[in-house]
Amino acid sequence: MTPDGNDSTDVEEVLQGGVANAGAVVRVGHFVLRPSNPHSEHIHELFRHVRATGFEGVPEPVGIDPDGRERLVFVEGDTAWPPFPPWVQTDRALASIAELLAGFHAASAGFVSSDGAGWSAELADQGRNEVVCHNDVCVENVVFREGVAVAILDFDFAAPGRKLYDVAQLAKMCVPLDTPRDAEVWGWGSLDCFSRVRVVADGYGLAAGEREELVDVIAEVMATSGAFVRRRVERGEPVFVEMWEKMGGEARFERRARWFERERDRFVEALA
Repeated sequence: MTPDGNDSTDVEEVLQGGVANAGAVVRVGHFVLRPSNPHSEHIHELFRHVRATGFEGVPEPVGIDPDGRERLVFVEGDTAWPPFPPWVQTDRALASIAELLAGFHAASAGFVSSDGAGWSAELADQGRNEVVCHNDVCVENVVFREGVAVAILDFDFAAPGRKLYDVAQLAKMCVPLDTPRDAEVWGWGSLDCFSRVRVVADGYGLAAGEREELVDVIAEVMATSGAFVRRRVERGEPVFVEMWEKMGGEARFERRARWFERERDRFVEALA
């Protein structure tokens, strides 16, 4: 390692996963290099804040390299991507993601950027600003050790919002909340999505009133996420167009919305 914190080797290993940054995130020795965005320095400040509280479930930031890529300390552990392996589909893994998110929210509470910089509006909550939310906690953005979540990655869409909004996003993607037909496309097995929503609520530690509200907020985030993907597809971004086609296009989003509305009472009952 050189005095400036860079590795003595420049061999770049492409890391799997991701959509918008697919193929552009690499490991160089002890570090990860990934494309920066207008919010990267702000996000690094958030990382330093939460790590200073003792929460180590986010990457340790190093800075922005001269080539414009952000440099982070590599987080050791296991990651998963479609088709998802059995170990990441367990209730234990799911509960640990929810517990990790609760820890992040507690650590991020009260964070205020020193320069008042803005956040990404792409997936941001339009409700109350309680904490900084990740807004994209999917299995691919989590690092595990021995089947337990230890770190959350990829905060490109972080923004202030309701804690419950972030929990709903997590549930949508990690339960997952999808029709059995559509979940199978991504390699999910035959999981009981009703009991797994309860696992998320228990793991996060939601109170009774929050559980009642969660089902409504899940419907919100489904609409927000669908609109996000549509915007990217309309702009002709290749990776999103490919994902859109693989998922089944507009029909898939409509199918999921109808399925969730039809099963709403079962979700309410599962969370009671």
